[in-house]
Amino acid sequence: MTSDVLIRPATAADLEQVREILVETWRDTYDALIGHQRVTEITAQWHAPELLAKQLQTPGASFLVAAHESRLVGHAFANSHQPPIVMLLRLYVLPRWQRRGVGSRLLDAVIRAYPGSTALRLSVEADNLRGVSFYRRHGFQLRGEQAEEGLKVLRMEKMLA
Repeated sequence: MTSDVLIRPATAADLEQVREILVETWRDTYDALIGHQRVTEITAQWHAPELLAKQLQTPGASFLVAAHESRLVGHAFANSHQPPIVMLLRLYVLPRWQRRGVGSRLLDAVIRAYPGSTALRLSVEADNLRGVSFYRRHGFQLRGEQAEEGLKVLRMEKMLA
């Protein structure tokens, strides 16, 4: 049940737990696909504390967390550098909290953060079947493929208006 999960903007005090969410979900999703060492390298680079702190302060960005009591269980990060298009850069939920509606609530909060936007775009690793399925269930359509950091990445988009 997600009624006891609060979706809110993140604060600097949340960043360590956000990093823990990112590392745990990446391990759960990608260790089997690209290997433990490669996941360690990517998470160290992409989810470094100083980078998360900079992203938290990004003008026009939506840096959200899902909190259950005092623990964070999910995170989303989006921005709108090219209005009216919003880019969903991250949406992660701890494995034990997945399939409970937390991801859906984070996605809805991102959309509400950008009223007047016409589309929400994202990239998801093609072999991340849970992620691809989640986005398809939420109305995202495939718009193309690309290679990124040695991964096959799907570009997806959801029309909002």
